[in-house]
Amino acid sequence: MNDAIPTASWGRRIVALVVDWIASTLVVAVMTGGSSLRDTGSSSGFLVLAVYVVESALFTWLLGGSFGKIATGLRVVPADGVMRPINPLLLLARQVMVALVIPPLVFRHDGRGLHDVLIGTATVPAAVFHAMVAGGPQGRAGRG
Repeated sequence: MNDAIPTASWGRRIVALVVDWIASTLVVAVMTGGSSLRDTGSSSGFLVLAVYVVESALFTWLLGGSFGKIATGLRVVPADGVMRPINPLLLLARQVMVALVIPPLVFRHDGRGLHDVLIGTATVPAAVFHAMVAGGPQGRAGRG
């Protein structure tokens, strides 16, 4: 990993996850008519999780971040700092790991969770992403 790439703060990542979860819940509510979200023993919780995993992997592949990450000014980039498309199957595996909860809770000193380390990605503030896309310096600023 290029140590010059500042990773995003965990607070912003959690807010992004909450935004993604609310959006995924709303999608399931629209798809099912909403009543199943309140039913005990309903499979709606699994549907919300499935929508979250697919949405976040697809949006990250196409746009550089999930709906929640984009809304909170975050992006996912290759950890080596070389801008290139990330394999969509790796992004799907990354999101499955996030859904397992444990990998994001195990992280390195550089702020990358186990899911990012295993896939070779980093979650960064959008300003860092835009600087990388423009080919400019990533800077050595603190975490955003």
